[in-house]
Amino acid sequence: MRLQTALKLGRVSNLPTVWTNVLAGVGLAALEPPWRVVLPVGAAVSVLYVAGTYLNDAFDAGWDAQHRAERPIPAGEVSARVVFQAGFGMMAAALILLAVATTTGALVAGVVLAGLIVLYDASHKDNRFAPALLGLCRVAVYGVAASATGSFAPPVAVGALFLFGYLVTLSAIARQETKNPKLRRLVGRLIAGISLVDGVQLVAVGHAWLAVVCVGAFGLTLALQKRVAGT
Repeated sequence: MRLQTALKLGRVSNLPTVWTNVLAGVGLAALEPPWRVVLPVGAAVSVLYVAGTYLNDAFDAGWDAQHRAERPIPAGEVSARVVFQAGFGMMAAALILLAVATTTGALVAGVVLAGLIVLYDASHKDNRFAPALLGLCRVAVYGVAASATGSFAPPVAVGALFLFGYLVTLSAIARQETKNPKLRRLVGRLIAGISLVDGVQLVAVGHAWLAVVCVGAFGLTLALQKRVAGT
């Protein structure tokens, strides 16, 4: 598999939004959170995200052949079998990292996240509840991060509901992409906006300096999407 194909399958331009999800989950969990958990959780969740996007393409190979022939599998850049193997392999590696480097609670939350990712990828084209499933995947990132701190304070639940509403709206719009290709750019910007949602929540709990990081992640995502498509 060529590097460009691997990056395209992984939609790696969106990874900064995963990192700010982790920051928000940790920041919402405690007034003085143990920031040492950010790196291992961030790494594991990033790998889970990329695994999910690989599996998304693998499960959607037939649909993409009819509607998005430019995607790597229908374009002949890689086989669905290889993408399935890579996706599930990365998912296993991410869970092992959570088991070794974080808490039992974070591992359990990670298993739930992995299950939601597979369920979404396997069913989203024919599932009217797919926007809710996608929202739950991102909410589960908050859960993994908060669990790694050993705390699950009320702001985590409130923040999760806020993020869930944003993701459901985003997903509902994204489902119309194939009918209206002009929406693709808007969807990319809305994905980048996840970092701003995280930033607003961090400001609300007194971590204003991290909001600056989230704004930077928003800009970085938009810049990376010019190189690697975010949808």
